[in-house]
Amino acid sequence: MKRATKNLIVLMVILIIIGSTIAAVSATNTRGSNKLDTEAVFTVERGPLTISLTESGTIKSRDQFIVKSEVEGRTSVIYVIDEGAVVKKGELLVELDSSELQDRLVDQQIQVENTDANFISAQENLEVTKIQSQSNIAKAELENQFAIEDKTKYLEGDWPKELMQAQADVTLAQEDFRRATDNFGWSKKLYAEKYLSETQYRADELALKRAELQVALAKENLELLTQYTHMRKLAELDSNIKQKELALKRVTRESASSLVQAQARLRALKAEQNRQRNRLRKIEDQIAKTKILAPADGMVVYATSAEFSWRGDTEPLKEGQEVWERQELIHLPTADSMMLVIRIQESALGKVELGQEVQIAIDALPGKQYSGRVAKIAPLPDATSVFMNPDLKVYDTQIMVDGIHQELRTGMSGKATILIAQYDDALSVPIQAVVGRSSESVVYVIENGQALPRAVEIGMDNNAVVHILSGLEEGEKVLLTPPLDGNEQRRKKNQSVDGAAQNTKPTTPPSGQRRPNGSRP
Repeated sequence: MKRATKNLIVLMVILIIIGSTIAAVSATNTRGSNKLDTEAVFTVERGPLTISLTESGTIKSRDQFIVKSEVEGRTSVIYVIDEGAVVKKGELLVELDSSELQDRLVDQQIQVENTDANFISAQENLEVTKIQSQSNIAKAELENQFAIEDKTKYLEGDWPKELMQAQADVTLAQEDFRRATDNFGWSKKLYAEKYLSETQYRADELALKRAELQVALAKENLELLTQYTHMRKLAELDSNIKQKELALKRVTRESASSLVQAQARLRALKAEQNRQRNRLRKIEDQIAKTKILAPADGMVVYATSAEFSWRGDTEPLKEGQEVWERQELIHLPTADSMMLVIRIQESALGKVELGQEVQIAIDALPGKQYSGRVAKIAPLPDATSVFMNPDLKVYDTQIMVDGIHQELRTGMSGKATILIAQYDDALSVPIQAVVGRSSESVVYVIENGQALPRAVEIGMDNNAVVHILSGLEEGEKVLLTPPLDGNEQRRKKNQSVDGAAQNTKPTTPPSGQRRPNGSRP
């Protein structure tokens, strides 16, 4: 009985709280439409309006030399001039370690000497090859000429002589045969009459046979000379001429090839000589670049002081520090005129134009104001900002400071207020009074005790108030805290009721009751 009574009391408390919550929500809605006296409102005013954009930046010289390391690879600083020093043109700013380059210089000088010697040897070899080629060609031409002359000599000299000699041999042999025949005839008669001895007879008979054989041999020699020896000699002479012609062509081509090879080797060694000499000049140039001199008069500003490094590498330049090729070491301002470099976010980029007036305040010079103008806007976002945060893009913008101010120094921090637009008579409301609905801008205007939405046309804002182009009149009142749309109001109402009911539930269910499935304790 006691437990049932306790449960009934708890249930009544829950119902009372839920009813109170619903009544409160209804009262809130009624107050939003009828009781606006307690709401924050703003009376629309007409008056001067200035649209501006303020960004922080760093003072830099308009004209400056950026001194970089031009030594390849990485090297160490062995001397650096003090920051802030005023230098003259040609004065030593930074000296880098050149010991390794000096060692390379000695090795390269040896290489150059070797290539020079090889080049001279190739030049002499080319001249020798030219002379040898001329000699070989002349010898081959002479042998070819001799071969032609040998044939002419044979046809016009040796051949007629040999032919005449063979024909003469035949004639003489025939004459000797006739004489031997006559002698043998007399010897035969004398031998028959016993006036000649048999020995003499046989000798005359042998002489006759010898003469007969000499005639046959002479005729055979003549026929062999005309039919074989002469033809073979001609073929041999023609072949010799052909061989000498081919030898002349071979020697000519071999000489040309040797000459081309010698010339190619000379050109290759010449190219190698130039390459080695260029390397030597490059090393000498690198050694010269280890001493960095001032390109003009100016004041020394370390690059680490003038630029922001996203890597956190802001350590000032010092002796012993390692630097790399193309690293900025020193900024050398060369003019009294200065500029302020700021970064404008992408969302505000459309408001800024070249030539706009700028008010400049320097942190280190409080109370002083400087004027300037927008001179340059970077066409692309800063790569460092994109790398650090791809969703935040900023554009480097240069603000030229009017006049010459000796108190301004490179590296000073300042703020630039860009005057985007200025109106002498304009309607404006606080920026929080305007809400977006689809493609419209809406304000809630109080009419007859109710806050009614009204579409307005707006212009630019200065992060505090927004310019009203049309849709409002001076003296009208608008809500500074515009309500949400109907759907959002219902969602908030339901959340309020649910939250009030949940806050009234006990941490444990009454005895003998089960918690509904899915409900929270």
